[in-house]
Amino acid sequence: MFYFYIVRCKDRTLYCGSTNNTEQRILRHNSGRGSKYVRAHGGGKIVHRESFKKIGDAMRREIEIKKWPRQKKINLIKGLKL
Repeated sequence: MFYFYIVRCKDRTLYCGSTNNTEQRILRHNSGRGSKYVRAHGGGKIVHRESFKKIGDAMRREIEIKKWPRQKKINLIKGLKL
């Protein structure tokens, strides 16, 4: 299984990513060995996750959502109708 995920960093910014193991990925982010963005923004926690059978599908979702404005991402996290 592969995942698209959103991390809310400690400074309240949002980071989008994809992985095959969200638990290990957030540990890497918070230990300073993940993305430079999350490291620079103080680490964080996963606030949204979607599962996919193929990594390409998770990555396409990541690319799609990265283009969204912040409020639309927040609505997704809250489960509001888009």
